[in-house]
Amino acid sequence: MSDTAKLQVPGKDVEYSILTGSTGPDVVDIRKLYAQTGMFTYDPGFTSTASCESGLTFIDGDEGVLLHRGYPIGQLAEESSFMEVSYLLLNGELPNQGELNKFTHTISRHTMLHEQLATFYRGFRRDAHPMAIMCGVVGALSAFYHDSTDITDPTQRMIASHRLIAKMPTIAAMAYKYSVGQPFLYPQNDLSYTGNFLRMTFGVPAEPYEVNPVVEKALDRIFILHADHEQNASTSTVRLAGSSGANPFACIAAGIACLWGPAHGGANEAALNMLHEIGRPERIPEFIARAKDKNDPFRLMGFGHRVYKNYDPRATVMQKTVREVFAALNVSNPVFEVALQLEEMALKDDYFVEKKLFPNVDFYSGVILSAIGFPTTMFTALFALARTVGWVAQWNEMISDPEQKIGRPRQLYTGPTERDYVPITSR
Repeated sequence: MSDTAKLQVPGKDVEYSILTGSTGPDVVDIRKLYAQTGMFTYDPGFTSTASCESGLTFIDGDEGVLLHRGYPIGQLAEESSFMEVSYLLLNGELPNQGELNKFTHTISRHTMLHEQLATFYRGFRRDAHPMAIMCGVVGALSAFYHDSTDITDPTQRMIASHRLIAKMPTIAAMAYKYSVGQPFLYPQNDLSYTGNFLRMTFGVPAEPYEVNPVVEKALDRIFILHADHEQNASTSTVRLAGSSGANPFACIAAGIACLWGPAHGGANEAALNMLHEIGRPERIPEFIARAKDKNDPFRLMGFGHRVYKNYDPRATVMQKTVREVFAALNVSNPVFEVALQLEEMALKDDYFVEKKLFPNVDFYSGVILSAIGFPTTMFTALFALARTVGWVAQWNEMISDPEQKIGRPRQLYTGPTERDYVPITSR
């Protein structure tokens, strides 16, 4: 392949360098396009635009590949822990035992929230959505931790990263406790990252809480599967906010707000609601027929993905995990049977195969979280908890880039051309 790409525009031909990454498609470097031609590219949704250079996560949607720092997501989910994956995303390599112990200890010493934030929670209505609370509380962290908001200081950036990863489970658990009217539980730092979150969420002060190891492993695995996913909407939001020089807490709050959208973080809740709507396995053919009917608004939620045009590698792990959780909790739920049979029937249907509508991670994660005991309103909050490590890793990578500029997309303007103001008496 040539190392340049030629573009013909009225009046001149221009050439642009072709950049090659370590893997994946090459990209055409058009940074000088406007200066040389007076034109912009037009790419709504940025489906063909590389907005940054990154060494964190690679996705090959056609082949169903997801790599974190080169490691396949399936291997990480099966063999690793969320703390180990967090270290990997932040530092670039898997830790040895000493490094992992030190990192885990550091995170465990940042799990407490400032006591005044408990008062902040009580300013919300009791029925406030957990994501509304998390947006507010995470944004407010910058008012409490002034010693880690100088983005030019690598040490302060890392302290802020550790604080966000450590405090997010506490913030999410307190949002749940507030919604059900139960007292907040302080972190118990001799537990694992995920075990601590389970206790803060479902434990009560009056009695001991015993962490179920199968549930703990399943939730830790869900956290791993959601830790990072390249330049998705919320990650791009974090980077865009960070490009202005905003403090890290504000940037992550912006990411949470973007994740809240039903087209992004709310997909697992929608998939679970669909399975409940179907209700029984014998009703699956009816709903498959509706999904294929262009005139019917019903769609199969949890199938297909903006990036993956093959089987979502995360869904394979989830399918195994849901069986483990149901067996450990002795759950007998027709929704699980609906999910398994719906997947089997859809994968054999030519319509779904031709359109490459394969199950994604959201198809099973909602079922698992529901079996554990989380209400659907907490699903996106759990997504935000897990994705925080990816957000802070992406933010750190961006801030460390000396060529980083403030994000400033352009537009194709289609409004009125210049016209003179008309006084109100003459309109």
